[in-house]
Amino acid sequence: MAIIAQGLCVPQRYVLAFMGFLAIANGYIQRFCLSLAITEMVVPHDREDHDADDMVDLSSCPYQSVNSSITDAIIHTSTQFDWSERTQGVILSAVFWGYVLTQLPGGLLAERLGGKHVLGVGLLVSTLGTLLTPEVANLGPYWLVAVRFCIGLGQGVMYPSLNVMLAQWAPPQERGRLGAAIFAGAQIGNVVSMAVGGLLMRYTEGGWVNVFYVFGAIGLVWLALWEILCYSEPESHPFISDEEKQFLMTQSVGQLKRRKDLPPTPWRYIFTSVPLWGLIIAQIGHDWGLFTIITDLPKYMKSVMHFSIAQNGILSAAPYLAMWIFAVICGGLVDFLVSRKIPITTVRKIFISIAASGPAFGILAATYSGCDKVLVSMFFTIGMGLMGAFVPSLKVNALDLSPNYAGTLMALVGGIGAISGIITPYLVGLLTPNSTLLEWRLVFWIAVIVLVSTNVVYLLVGSAEVQEWNDPLALEDGRKPSIIPRKPSHQEKFSPNGLESGAVAT
Repeated sequence: MAIIAQGLCVPQRYVLAFMGFLAIANGYIQRFCLSLAITEMVVPHDREDHDADDMVDLSSCPYQSVNSSITDAIIHTSTQFDWSERTQGVILSAVFWGYVLTQLPGGLLAERLGGKHVLGVGLLVSTLGTLLTPEVANLGPYWLVAVRFCIGLGQGVMYPSLNVMLAQWAPPQERGRLGAAIFAGAQIGNVVSMAVGGLLMRYTEGGWVNVFYVFGAIGLVWLALWEILCYSEPESHPFISDEEKQFLMTQSVGQLKRRKDLPPTPWRYIFTSVPLWGLIIAQIGHDWGLFTIITDLPKYMKSVMHFSIAQNGILSAAPYLAMWIFAVICGGLVDFLVSRKIPITTVRKIFISIAASGPAFGILAATYSGCDKVLVSMFFTIGMGLMGAFVPSLKVNALDLSPNYAGTLMALVGGIGAISGIITPYLVGLLTPNSTLLEWRLVFWIAVIVLVSTNVVYLLVGSAEVQEWNDPLALEDGRKPSIIPRKPSHQEKFSPNGLESGAVAT
């Protein structure tokens, strides 16, 4: 295996980036495939008893003469459940209850034990929960809530573990690209979850149950490859070339020697860090908008716009495909701007602002497009596509602030931000009992207000500079912390395979 890897001349940090991309993709598929599947699992509560005047007052879109999505469900689904909107909201939010709880422990464990095994165990729990979902759903909604909670527990370690590994594997001049490559897996996961999930439910025998079996099996394949191909740091990797190892040792982020020599987490400095709280607030706003759409857009497309299940899956996937494409583009732009000596804090604020204002515009434009299916789909796609700018900005900002404690910071940021995922599905269930346009318009206005207001806070107090408490020993001794510059000199040259050529170690 080592001979093959070296013979192909594939830098192992790129292998890690690809496998990290698949990890995020699998995590999001398993987390959100229920959002689409539940539209076919639950018996639809239509409003055929309303007369025409009532329908106008409710601002509801007209029903088609034949609801193909209901027909699909009858043909392909063996079991349906009579769950209220509120019950569905509880089920959809349950994954975030567990997700919040394991963020911080996951980050601390990854910093001291290495990200590889922490992430592997977490996604094993998530995968097993996904495979068990069809059987557990038949036992009752609260059993399903328990399994979704366990899936969240497993996935809570995902981002902290990968951030710790990025601190070991991603040199500053490649951080935007590698971070974008890994974290854009969320968008591809959403695309696959919605598009492939819709097709599985429409065209396979068994319907919605196949969604969980197929995606769970894919998770098992990823786990096997992850165990073979990826390692927590370059020093322990058996396949890495000497050239790449030397490059990473001399050009990486300059963190303290990990785990054994890492001082205790400087909690006092962390919890009083204004830039960190600015990032947390920005993450809350981002997650509020993102989870509102990811969790509930399929319900909106079916219950309000009346798309069929196949149409629903494809159209619900389109925004995330656009988001992924824009995230990749933004990753290159971020690295280009940093290489041109534009302050990294300025770059982060520009792209985080795009990621907040773009969805705000798209969501509002979609909800005021009425029942025009083309316009609604177009505005959701454009708006959520612009949210892709968060990948090389918001998602790597914790690593900017403290490479040594990136896992802990990512856990705090992701864990507190994910509280939005607990609130939004339940809130949608409360605010949309009749699934009308007016009810959903209120939901979307709330999301817009949260997105914009939290972005303003980040613009005022956010930062992308390494904080002094990144080196707590120097800080406690009264010495100036040793902080590696955030960007390379413009004279640095790189060979085609991404390894430094002719650079002198400093």
